Amino acid sequence: MTDQRIFNFNAGPAALPLQVLEDIQSSFLNFNGSGMSITEISHRSSYFDEVINDAIARAKRLLKLDDRFHVLFVQGGASLQFAMIPMNFLSGDDIADYVNTGTWSTKAIKEAQIQQKNHRVVASSEDRDFSYIPTDIPFSKGAKYVHLTSNNTIKGTQFQEFPDTNGVPIVCDMSSDIFSRPLDMDKFGMIYAGAQKNLGPSGTCMVILRKDLLEGANADLPSMLTYDTYAAKNSMYNTPPCFGIYTIDLVLKWIEEQMGGLAQMEAYNIKKAGLLYDFIEAGSFYRTTAQADSRSLMNVTFRLPSEDLEKLFVAQATASGLGGLKGHRSVGGCRASIYNAATMESITALVQFMESFAKENK
Repeated sequence: MTDQRIFNFNAGPAALPLQVLEDIQSSFLNFNGSGMSITEISHRSSYFDEVINDAIARAKRLLKLDDRFHVLFVQGGASLQFAMIPMNFLSGDDIADYVNTGTWSTKAIKEAQIQQKNHRVVASSEDRDFSYIPTDIPFSKGAKYVHLTSNNTIKGTQFQEFPDTNGVPIVCDMSSDIFSRPLDMDKFGMIYAGAQKNLGPSGTCMVILRKDLLEGANADLPSMLTYDTYAAKNSMYNTPPCFGIYTIDLVLKWIEEQMGGLAQMEAYNIKKAGLLYDFIEAGSFYRTTAQADSRSLMNVTFRLPSEDLEKLFVAQATASGLGGLKGHRSVGGCRASIYNAATMESITALVQFMESFAKENK
């Protein structure tokens, strides 16, 4: 029952729009009159053709993609993409630039190192514990691609604007902020996102790939590790994660039809994050961990005066129906993940709880 649901601030798997969950519930036993669940239908059927093609069409409309781009669904999450990207796009003397803004960027860099692919870390915010997004980055001339992580879920930072790379295509991990704002897709050769944060359930990764980048990809790779396999077979070379793709389609439908598109989605996200950041800034009990000009609209990371208070805060918040506020295990503290699906009602409830907790524990 919906009246038993909590306000979910988990970082991933994360909250989905209630409308999407209700749509899944209402059709789960009999999808589109098929007499079968979406988890039972054949991926070779016309029923699933409609699902995957609708998801692709909605993604293209929302991001204003032209015929230069493929929309693919790849299993293995964003973590597999860390390896597949250098595997597909770097050979010989090719070099790629990487910007290190935290854990996920570090993991992507490690995968290039494992394969002994030529890469250069052209900027890093590690000197201040990844609390900011680097600027004035000295990109390499002639690099094959520039790899960025658009939003750092652990440290609460986000690229407010994407840098000028002198025409080198950006390859961007957007797992935690994809479809949260409009994008100038001319800058990107590829964007990818593990679905479980801002797009759907875990189990699939959306890859949006420019065709000219794909045309220059390495061909001597195992079938399941080359992007051309997915592009040639409409992501159905093998059995895809049907339920995940179906949920993504519903999420994209919700953004497009209920929220009104990405400009409206961004405005709503700015309003939500603004309410929470403004409250934190107005007092001294809580403090954010990210530099002000680099703060994320998706993951608000903050600390309290002591670790003991942080533990008490998380416990009492959970008891009050505010879940998932514990910070990542690698950094501690607290974190409110307020992705697209987070409502203004949930932010208001969180602020009210934070205000009450601060008064009781000063």
